[in-house]
Amino acid sequence: MSGASAAPPPDTASPPGPPLRPGMPLRIALLALGALALLTGLCGAMARLGWSLPHGASLAALHGPLMISGLFGTLISLERAVALGRGWSYAAPACSGLGTLALLGGAPEAVTAAAYVLAAAVLVSGSLLITLQQRAVFTGTLLFGALAWLAGNVLWLAGRPVPDLVGWWLAFLILTIAGERLELSRLMQPRRGSEALFLFAVGLLVVGAQHGLPTESGAILFGLAVIVMTLWLVRHDIARLNIGRTGQTRFMAACMLAGYTWLGLAGVVLIAFPPNEVAFGYDIALHAVLIGFVLSMVLGHALIILPAVARIRLRYAPILYAPLLLLHVSVALRVGSGLGGWDLGRKGSGILTLIALAGFIGSLAVSARQSRRTGQAAGPGTWA
Repeated sequence: MSGASAAPPPDTASPPGPPLRPGMPLRIALLALGALALLTGLCGAMARLGWSLPHGASLAALHGPLMISGLFGTLISLERAVALGRGWSYAAPACSGLGTLALLGGAPEAVTAAAYVLAAAVLVSGSLLITLQQRAVFTGTLLFGALAWLAGNVLWLAGRPVPDLVGWWLAFLILTIAGERLELSRLMQPRRGSEALFLFAVGLLVVGAQHGLPTESGAILFGLAVIVMTLWLVRHDIARLNIGRTGQTRFMAACMLAGYTWLGLAGVVLIAFPPNEVAFGYDIALHAVLIGFVLSMVLGHALIILPAVARIRLRYAPILYAPLLLLHVSVALRVGSGLGGWDLGRKGSGILTLIALAGFIGSLAVSARQSRRTGQAAGPGTWA
């Protein structure tokens, strides 16, 4: 994933007519803008946890938009553009990347928000085109995810505070990942009434986001939606079967199932510890979703998405379990420290998250180098 979102494959999603595929330098530049959002967003996250960093206070205030729209919005829309194969669809990650540059450059908030609104609008257009071509629950879910991102960005442009609209941003990521997993699990035999239950969860998610997570009704509705969505995904995701396999397939399944655990816990926290009543209720629920669920999906899909988007040769290695485990230890420490009011534990969880991400990136770099050496040793024509 780009943040966890997989777009429908090009052979089923692309509209008729000759595709226009921008060159690899543009894709790399857009990936670099996503990486910039990640680095600055992580600095902001550390500052919010109490660590002293250069420009920490200003980055802390930008942490949410940088991570949701700057990182995940850019990567998800880039992945969708690559799958769609239309030149105009690259306007989505380009606008999102420009919004990140404007945000970091100190431009007025309205300018940045407008750029993110344009990015989301283009993503909605591409998702609508895909849905009209292939009418299915998973394409409709991806469309609703894009609409949720657009709704959140429009509210931010209108001057609403981030806590009031963050439900829409979370819905964007949850629905995008759910749509992707639906697409990958289509071969599994659906049970009677399963689609109705899934759509019920989507409806609850939308209503909860509309009410806002800081409100009691919004937190409860969103929490119920997340719990139902989690139970549905655990039951119907092909990861449940793939966990018994080996190699990369098992690693991906482990990422999925571990992520679902934190997604379900986030729902429980929203109901049991409403953000408007418990000091760290908002923080616990938010980061159980963003770190425990979304980043776990990123780790699980990186071996598929990066080769497709950037043509980077990667290979699975068992060492990837180490950063995955460390990532989930960091989430457990964050959640436990929040519940116990242990500030030092919360600060330490941020360090563990950084080490986990750095370890995963380092492992991928080693994998890419080994893959290049293997390809060169095998001679031309080995790699498709």
